[in-house]
Amino acid sequence: MEGANIETVRLHGMDISPCQACYACQKKDNKGCAIGDEMQTIYPKLLEYNIWVIASPVYWFTMSAQARLFMDRCFAFPAYSKKSLENAFVVKRISIAMSYGDTDPFNSGCVNALRTFQDASNFVGARIIAMVYGNTEAPGEIKSNTALMVRAEKLGKKLAGS
Repeated sequence: MEGANIETVRLHGMDISPCQACYACQKKDNKGCAIGDEMQTIYPKLLEYNIWVIASPVYWFTMSAQARLFMDRCFAFPAYSKKSLENAFVVKRISIAMSYGDTDPFNSGCVNALRTFQDASNFVGARIIAMVYGNTEAPGEIKSNTALMVRAEKLGKKLAGS
């Protein structure tokens, strides 16, 4: 995305623990999530950028475990933005990119993951501005899907212009 300020965060390999539902992040005068792991380095990035692109392969009929951990830990995001749950996500525009092994997004579970992203975004008031998804059988193979790559490029241009 020419001219856009982009930062990539690769969740795979990061030390991100599951949410413990301790609600420390939701208490008055909290200091954010009580878990001291690498998610703490992601929260400031989430504050800085108003457009998030969340990309995940489909694993076992939904998003990857890494994407799910990230999503669950976004529960603490309002503590860093110093806004309520209803207001912290309102300015965020989210795009979803998914890859899956089956030829059908329903059989693969891609639709399950997309629906989870939609439900979570609706709950917190964020806006999903685009979704792009396609099938592949091997790492890197998706680049040969010309139609999908055209859609992804259009999405990038749309995001850069947002």
